[in-house]
Amino acid sequence: MKPVVRVSILRCPPECFAELRQMAAEADSVLRPGIEAMAGLLAFYFGADEATSSLTNVSLWSSLEAAKQLDTFQPMLDLGKPFSAKGATFERPIMNYATLWQLKGTAVSGEAAPQGFAVAQHPGS
Repeated sequence: MKPVVRVSILRCPPECFAELRQMAAEADSVLRPGIEAMAGLLAFYFGADEATSSLTNVSLWSSLEAAKQLDTFQPMLDLGKPFSAKGATFERPIMNYATLWQLKGTAVSGEAAPQGFAVAQHPGS
């Protein structure tokens, strides 16, 4: 299986970053149940980078069709409106990357690596 990597990026003015990061943290309870129930979800990460005043969600999906479920996930679409009202801009189009190769890392904090990752898979191997 070659997962699809979906990357969505939100940028904002530096003075708005802390508030938008907090809004993103609070969105977890609204978004998590629906995203976890989606077919084909392998992993989902929501991150913040203060240095670039950006927030991102990066997710791994079993197929492009599975990844595109987020395009019409109404709770996520609805949450975009208050972010935009606070000065956020969303990079469009959202990127869905075909996997060329992947690695399985060793967890530093003692957490297991995401399931479904194989060690050093390369095309043709």
